[in-house]
Amino acid sequence: MSFFRILLLLFLSIPVLEIYLLIKVGDSIGAFPTVVLVVLTAVAGVWLLRMQGFATLARAQQSLARGEVPASTLFEGVLLFIAGALLLTPGFFTDSIGFILLIPYSRQWVVAFALKRALQNGSFYSASGSVYTQTSQQQADVIEGEFISHDDKQ
Repeated sequence: MSFFRILLLLFLSIPVLEIYLLIKVGDSIGAFPTVVLVVLTAVAGVWLLRMQGFATLARAQQSLARGEVPASTLFEGVLLFIAGALLLTPGFFTDSIGFILLIPYSRQWVVAFALKRALQNGSFYSASGSVYTQTSQQQADVIEGEFISHDDKQ
């Protein structure tokens, strides 16, 4: 199945699921408490997102200061952006996914999974065209170059 078909399926099925859940919860606890609950989850999610976002930004700056490529931290930033969009979308299903992405361990698992898949598929390339791997960071002490000997005796 192509990526666009999956995306189309998600854009069609998620709103239907959200409406179903809102009706069920509204039937159980009432309309006004349901609206209040949706607004409270959005406010709490944005507050948590702000805290997590600043922590992720600080980690990225520390990685850059050490001269490292903050690939996983940048992916975490993208996931935090997605979590924020999901938390601001009214509904319980999207709020659940957004809150799951705010949990550092689950977010790091998603990042590790995505990086592993991308490296297996050869999706990351450096500016020189070589595939970026985790071991390239460990071999940073190797300096390649040419040596020319100038003898004074000639």
